[in-house]
Amino acid sequence: MMSIDLYRDGDHYVLAADLPGIDPGSVDLDVDGQLLTLRAERTSRSDGDAKWLVRERPAGSFLRQITLGDGLDTQKISAHYENGVLSVIIPVSEQAKPRKIAITSAAAADHQVTTG
Repeated sequence: MMSIDLYRDGDHYVLAADLPGIDPGSVDLDVDGQLLTLRAERTSRSDGDAKWLVRERPAGSFLRQITLGDGLDTQKISAHYENGVLSVIIPVSEQAKPRKIAITSAAAADHQVTTG
């Protein structure tokens, strides 16, 4: 299991995935339409004749897929890996951001009419 947090911070979302002990070179992140896929692999440590007493850290391939909602700019997704945590920044598209709409009145429109 790959633990994740997902939260909104202003005009972007942040996905933080815990990947302790995983080589950053084995991490693959891609987006296909609205589907974000995160793959990672932890290799098993084998020490020749070692006899394991406890082995709780799973090895193998890990996969998480997240369906992204509308209104996100999937072309500008970025990611960085630090201290065993992969952070994926998913910006909100300009069209989906709240915007102020100017309100005009009929009286204001009458004043703007010019005669020629």
